[in-house]
Amino acid sequence: MATKRKADVPVPAEESDQLLIRPLGAGQEVGRSCIILEFKGRKIMLDCGIHPGLEGMDALPYIDLIDPAEIDLLLISHFHLDHCGALPWFLQKTSFKGRTFMTHATKAIYRWLLSDYVKVSNISADDMLYTETDLEESMDKIETINFHEVKEVAGIKFWCYHAGHVLGAAMFMIEIAGVKLLYTGDFSRQEDRHLMAAEIPSVKPDILITESTYGTHIHEKREEREARFCNTVHDIVNREGRCLIPVFALGRAQELLLILDEYWQNHPELHDIPIYYASSLAKKCMAVYQTYVNAMNDKIRKAININNPFVFKHISNLKSMDHFDDIGPSVVMASPGMMQSGLSRELFESWCTDKRNGVIIAGYCVEGTLAKHIMSEPEEITTMSGQKLQLKMSVDYISFSAHTDYQQTSEFIRALKPPHVILVHGEQNEMARLKAALIREYEDNDEVHIEVHNPRNTEAVTLNFRGEKLAKVMGSLADKKCIQGQRVSGILVKRNFSYHILTPSDLSNYTDLAMSTVKQTQAVPFTGPFPLLHNQLCYLAGNVEEVEAAEKTTLRIFNSITLVHDGNMVLLEWVSNPLNDMYADAVTTVVLEVQSNPKAQKGKYIFLVKNRRNKIFSNRQHLHEKGSTCWFYYTYIKIWLKKAEVPLSQPSIAISAREQKRPFWSYCSKSGKDGFALYSGWMTVGSRTQNWGVGILLNAQSVAI
Repeated sequence: MATKRKADVPVPAEESDQLLIRPLGAGQEVGRSCIILEFKGRKIMLDCGIHPGLEGMDALPYIDLIDPAEIDLLLISHFHLDHCGALPWFLQKTSFKGRTFMTHATKAIYRWLLSDYVKVSNISADDMLYTETDLEESMDKIETINFHEVKEVAGIKFWCYHAGHVLGAAMFMIEIAGVKLLYTGDFSRQEDRHLMAAEIPSVKPDILITESTYGTHIHEKREEREARFCNTVHDIVNREGRCLIPVFALGRAQELLLILDEYWQNHPELHDIPIYYASSLAKKCMAVYQTYVNAMNDKIRKAININNPFVFKHISNLKSMDHFDDIGPSVVMASPGMMQSGLSRELFESWCTDKRNGVIIAGYCVEGTLAKHIMSEPEEITTMSGQKLQLKMSVDYISFSAHTDYQQTSEFIRALKPPHVILVHGEQNEMARLKAALIREYEDNDEVHIEVHNPRNTEAVTLNFRGEKLAKVMGSLADKKCIQGQRVSGILVKRNFSYHILTPSDLSNYTDLAMSTVKQTQAVPFTGPFPLLHNQLCYLAGNVEEVEAAEKTTLRIFNSITLVHDGNMVLLEWVSNPLNDMYADAVTTVVLEVQSNPKAQKGKYIFLVKNRRNKIFSNRQHLHEKGSTCWFYYTYIKIWLKKAEVPLSQPSIAISAREQKRPFWSYCSKSGKDGFALYSGWMTVGSRTQNWGVGILLNAQSVAI
């Protein structure tokens, strides 16, 4: 039964449970998101993206710092290239053997989006990270998960929440040994025209790994942003210009299409100006969006019952430049969003020298991309062929990027109150500003203590967690009434990070363990006096029981070891387990000792008598000293009922003292028909006389001494 862990408690090193978080990408940068989580011998990878501003192997996360074969679980938050672009390479080109999960919508879009990436990449085939075949084969290795569905892999429990951002985007809650971590991926707390806002989990995480894309910036209101966007587009086409809106094929494109289609519907004067959705994936992408309307907000789900909002009246699909009649004003929404290659790059190079034209950057731009470069308003740009062109078209930045701003991020953290916040997916300066703002917010708060971390790529954040280990009693043990202070014993079963106590008989009912019993038999040669062995075993165990029904002399020792005297052999039998094996070793040691040294052993006088009423009792007689203490080595008198090995006559017993043997005088007289009495005797040790007296009436049919 898992309990809430207390974070960052100082404990001795040997008792520490260290949790390690290491970004292999998205550490003080935007792009190639890839976070490694290590805890309790489990390793998880969160996202596996590429850097949009780099190419080939340079675009990958720092995968060479890990052994992919050690990764148990890989979770993909959404379909953007900077979060899943390296996945086919990782699944097909490395030794990774773990399991991979993403939502249904993410998997459907992943297939087409990465196919487009392979086709439009402006690098040689030798430098490509993977092929269409690799992408196809990777699909079979990807499993899907529903929102709020709990799954478990290798003791790692995980489930996901709606993240907003794009269709199918998920925030993953991960639980290992009671410690909970929430990875937001990219998320937005603002509902837009088709996506719901990111959920606030009801479960409070111990660690929050969150994006920091916009740092401390505050987004403008949605209505104001949409109005500014539509007015800018309207101004460009009014001056007979072409309006280019570079977007990714899926994500913000659908939001902008909904806005433009509605605006065109409300402005009849624009009906003659075409709007194109230029992507080789246009039809496939829209089919996916029409399929997963149930993953969208209430507005879209209600509208779908009347008509499909993604069947646009004023927007046409444009698969390639071959189908484009570039005459007069138009609006073209083309991919990719960073304009590194593809249709958006071709159109930009074709239109950038005409001042009537305009480009609207509608999303976040990564350093090193053309989209980021033109926002600094350079006088010229370099084409993909190396030609220099004048940049005369207007450049506007209107962010529709569905990332949280400072207000959304701080409110999200305020609601969850995680002890640790790990910032990822943000440029170094923006991340530093956000960290400083969060520290200021909580530094004077005595009730909430939050530590904020912003690791660089490959830098590890190490946290210590400690919690009680609780074992749940199950099966027949659980049926018994609990009494305070009572000791409960059973078999401790650990499965992943849960502990249960069961009786051996319940193992097969509550576990997959197969039960087997190993019975041990050991034969030990023995020709010594068996009465002496019996007595020595009584000293060892205390509870030696004679088995009456046995044909041969049989003893039951420790209630678990059966000893059979069979001629010149002693047979030991027991059910093997660690305790019984230890008992058997002890009994064997006694047998071998008596066999090798059958002389009297050090101890006390013990007379064991078994009467007709089958009761065993003992009578111990002590030596009464005169003067100093003397050490004695005693022999034993044993009374047997079954066999008369020695006739009833006066016994002669030798007692050794200080290695000086002295005769012990005694006599036996019969008392009644079937017994005798041993009266008294004396012995001398050195110069001292020890008086010893005993009076025991032995009622027995036959006696052996």
